[in-house]
Amino acid sequence: MSTPSATAPSTQQAPAPSGGAPRRLSSLGPVGLVLAGGISVQFGGALAVTLMPRAGALGVVTLRLLAAAVLLLVVCRPRLRGHSRTDWGTVVVFGITMGAMNGLFYEAVARIPLGPAVTLEVLGPLALSVLASRRAINAVWAGLALAGVFLLGGGGFSDLDPTGVAFALGAGAMWAAYIVFSARTGRRFPQADGLALAMAVAALLFLPLGIAEAGTRLLDPTTVALGSAVALLSSVLPYTLELLALRRLPASTFAILMSLEPAIAATAGFLILGQALSATEAAAIALVIAASIGAVRTQVGRGKARAQTPEA
Repeated sequence: MSTPSATAPSTQQAPAPSGGAPRRLSSLGPVGLVLAGGISVQFGGALAVTLMPRAGALGVVTLRLLAAAVLLLVVCRPRLRGHSRTDWGTVVVFGITMGAMNGLFYEAVARIPLGPAVTLEVLGPLALSVLASRRAINAVWAGLALAGVFLLGGGGFSDLDPTGVAFALGAGAMWAAYIVFSARTGRRFPQADGLALAMAVAALLFLPLGIAEAGTRLLDPTTVALGSAVALLSSVLPYTLELLALRRLPASTFAILMSLEPAIAATAGFLILGQALSATEAAAIALVIAASIGAVRTQVGRGKARAQTPEA
């Protein structure tokens, strides 16, 4: 299976309306979009951990997906007609991927600390970056990021709950699939229409699981409010930003940028929670950032070379 490049939208994709939210968000640039999405996810993840005693892992996922789906459907008002069977198949698989990614990750966080969970999860995008790219230099950047990720995780995860580790690795595999199908969905549907439809699919799939675990606790006003905040920070904002970024970045480069997530989590812990960074953690963050910068510079250089080729 070839990984699609998201450097340009297809002819099926409607242009963003002038002055619209997607247009304003796109002005951040693809790297800025990824960074903003990562920061939003970390705030949302921290809030979700505080919500788990109220609704459980599956209950939190259900609230997050439902609130995000409602908000996106209201804002985007996606057109249901005029799409091919392949378009709908892409959206359904994208929704299944999103639901599985969220469910597996929150089950992991319920068993192991947030930092190691994010560190293990990011191995999925790192593996994708190597498999998707045909350039040897991207394997170097992925390897550098991988070294930083393991260093940030303390060099090993033997003391962690094995089930939690398995859930985190499964979430990483779904994250890699999410990157692929987010790019495909972004090219087949205008704006964030495909994301809104996929989110609705994910919410419907998880609703029975959330009801089975949390029951009437899902109707508590405080729980609903917190779940809506988690949905905004962890789903609506980052997924929209990532979808826009994937229209302008190859999946392999985007996957390496995802290795910034553990670094962002560690930095957020230092700035917000007062968790001091050790010298080893600081070195790990430096490795991950260096890998991400290298991947972006490689992509920029490749784009310039392509632009100059017709004039040669």
